[in-house]
Amino acid sequence: MGGDRPRAAARRAYFSQQVGPRTVAELTDFFIGPHDGTARDPERARAAAESAGLKVTDLRFERLRMEFHDIGAVIYFLRKVIWTVPGFSVERYSARLRELHERIEAEGPFVAHSSRFLIEARKPDGPAA
Repeated sequence: MGGDRPRAAARRAYFSQQVGPRTVAELTDFFIGPHDGTARDPERARAAAESAGLKVTDLRFERLRMEFHDIGAVIYFLRKVIWTVPGFSVERYSARLRELHERIEAEGPFVAHSSRFLIEARKPDGPAA
């Protein structure tokens, strides 16, 4: 019987890592110009969990440095993380890619910041269902 408790507790928990606000905004801004980028806010996630009847037990936010040392890394990243620059293609952005390549060659790595947050929430204890 005691073996059922972890499974029951797991059904009452929500744990998620999510993309945070303005993640890699420096790269997006370089290619398409300034944008809002605040839709993925940790406090909005907290409010959504609480409005769903959950109690947020932990919320952590990190903003981490990313360095692109060559234009190939930028292209690879933008092809894999397609929401960073919607509609990205080498052909479409060739002039900006050349400009960024020259900048990296002259000044060193292009620096951007990735943001993520972890949220843990639990269903409040109540009558057994």
